Amino acid sequence: MDSLTQIVLGAAVGEAVLGKKVGNKAMLYGAIAGTIPDFDVFASYFTDTVSALAIHRGFTHSIVFSALFAPIFGWIVSRYETYKNFKNWSWLFFWSFVTHPILDAHTTWGTQLFWPFDLRLAFKNIFVIDPLYTLPFLVFLILAMRQKRTTTKRRFYNNMGLIISTSYLALTLVLKWISYTEFESALATQNITYLDIDTRPSPLNTILWSANVQTEDAYLLGNYSFFDSQPITFESYPKHHELLGNLVEDESVKRMITITEGWYTINKKDDTLYFNDLRFGLLSLAPKSDNFVFKYRLDVDATGKVVFTEEPKNNREGKKLLSELWQRLKGN
Repeated sequence: MDSLTQIVLGAAVGEAVLGKKVGNKAMLYGAIAGTIPDFDVFASYFTDTVSALAIHRGFTHSIVFSALFAPIFGWIVSRYETYKNFKNWSWLFFWSFVTHPILDAHTTWGTQLFWPFDLRLAFKNIFVIDPLYTLPFLVFLILAMRQKRTTTKRRFYNNMGLIISTSYLALTLVLKWISYTEFESALATQNITYLDIDTRPSPLNTILWSANVQTEDAYLLGNYSFFDSQPITFESYPKHHELLGNLVEDESVKRMITITEGWYTINKKDDTLYFNDLRFGLLSLAPKSDNFVFKYRLDVDATGKVVFTEEPKNNREGKKLLSELWQRLKGN
């Protein structure tokens, strides 16, 4: 999830653990702890694109990280804060750390919560930015912050924020299941034989859902809004995996295929190969668009290794997509 959401979640968890004893400092340290797991993004400055993608939401988003580093941060804070209880500070950091990847596990990218086991949890039921999750949560947190630390109102407001946000997260799982059944029904009605189906919400909402459908030699991409009145339609994108040729044996290519869980296409333009990650969809809802959110140019360096370079995106594309999504959300 976005940084603001993780700050709010961390602050609310910190308040639930230690707010009665240290007041707003519990929110402060919880908010700090809620952002620390995302420090893995700095890996992109020190390693190649594929390695950075593999590291992201890995170790720092695991139970192991939470268990190892919570006592360290708890000890540091207990050394200079007036409240000296090492155990309670450690619990604050542990719960603020571990709830971060648990929430991230509900997004499309997911988390390696059980690192070092090679298992990425990705329930794909909420977009990384969802105002309906974050804003009510933030309002209740601010209300709690304004109360004295020992008052019943303070705990009530903080608990309400946690309850409402968690309930909304549970609701998104129900909405995902409903949309999934709609896609399955559409595929059956259209007599489409498929190997796998993957669904996710579109940006900033849980009304409009997208599906990637794998067939033998292509992927079908479709959208469904709860306000739709017409049948779901699908756009076909040939896999073209054969374009990789011998490059499929390259270690970076193998790792990228693993990262995308096989949801990728290859296309060639001006003798240059491009690797398209299908999991995050397109930057346009226009028919036959091939402008994927995550698109990588493949180059071969002097040593024969494949180098992935992410294609840049501009703000105009993002604004145009939001406008198209708003129109599509209202129904087909």
